[in-house]
Amino acid sequence: MEEFYTGKVVYHKAFGTGKVVHVEKERLVINFIAAGVKYFTEAEAETELSDPPTPQEQGVQEQTMDFNALKETIRDILFEEGLVGITPLAEKWNGGEMIMKPGKPGMQEKSVPIEVFFHKIVMVRNQLRVLEQNINASEKFTEGEKVNLQQYITRCYGSLTTFNVLFSDKKDWFIGSKKE
Repeated sequence: MEEFYTGKVVYHKAFGTGKVVHVEKERLVINFIAAGVKYFTEAEAETELSDPPTPQEQGVQEQTMDFNALKETIRDILFEEGLVGITPLAEKWNGGEMIMKPGKPGMQEKSVPIEVFFHKIVMVRNQLRVLEQNINASEKFTEGEKVNLQQYITRCYGSLTTFNVLFSDKKDWFIGSKKE
């Protein structure tokens, strides 16, 4: 498996282009752009994987794109998906702190800047969104399993609605399941 290393870009006839993300003793872990993560034994890797074809080999004319335009497009997509961007803290909380007081007498309280705590809440929200997208895009789950897992995510959002008071914009709020 010496020819395969973490970071190497490979090609598979059925899965397309992917990148080796981990090399273990007896298998390779490869993340394919279109097919997701797949596992290969050494023998499978040697027979099924190759270097990616060049655009000329694929019969595709090489197209150039302005590097800055590409960066801007990627930023727009990530922002629209809620994976990057600034989620503003409500102004009344700027400079504030969250104080946790133990119920046990004589114990010291803990203070955390509200901006730090808010950042952690936003990260949890973003990771739940990514999880949600991965579940919905998965080909391994049945529709029933997807609905079941989605319900857990919705309940997580519902559990986090307490923190909506921290958000500057209502569109950033956690929304759990609606009661009918």
